[in-house]
Amino acid sequence: MPRKSTASKKKQSNETEDAKIEPWQTATSIYEFTVNNIKGEEVCLEKYKGHVCIIVNVASKCGHTKSNYEQFVEMYDKYFEDKGLQILAFPCNQFGGQEPGDSEKICKFAESRNVKFDMFEKIKVNGKDAHPLWKFLKEKIPGPKGKDIKWNFTKFIINDEGVPVERHLSSVKPLALVDSLQKLW
Repeated sequence: MPRKSTASKKKQSNETEDAKIEPWQTATSIYEFTVNNIKGEEVCLEKYKGHVCIIVNVASKCGHTKSNYEQFVEMYDKYFEDKGLQILAFPCNQFGGQEPGDSEKICKFAESRNVKFDMFEKIKVNGKDAHPLWKFLKEKIPGPKGKDIKWNFTKFIINDEGVPVERHLSSVKPLALVDSLQKLW
């Protein structure tokens, strides 16, 4: 029986490593992910089990910032107690450098906007260093021009079983999501 050359073994080993399946690729819901909140504490997303959620990448210096933050605060105030709506905001600086601050600055900005919904540490949503949650979301619901997030304030609606059901572009204002949310409550 002929022996495989070292180069052949190395190539086969690399192919096996390349084919390695990441946990986000086999996930079926957001409940399988852990993220860090804005204070750096680990949060298992299973805590949102049974709640309809909106997951959004946010920025403090974007043209969409004012309207999105105002409408998310309004939605949260109106639907958190009554319907259990959860909003999970992930600061991201990948689009025009529009979220340059550290966690402390982001917290101060959010407080100045009366944010009561959950804020998380700044993450990447695109590229090889994208957070696994965002890789999962993009895989489950690609955008109109592919999987990558195109800009700040891309919104994912998650049903009460933790499954992404809709994806909306930055140009879609939060209050425009209410009809979709009402179908899930």
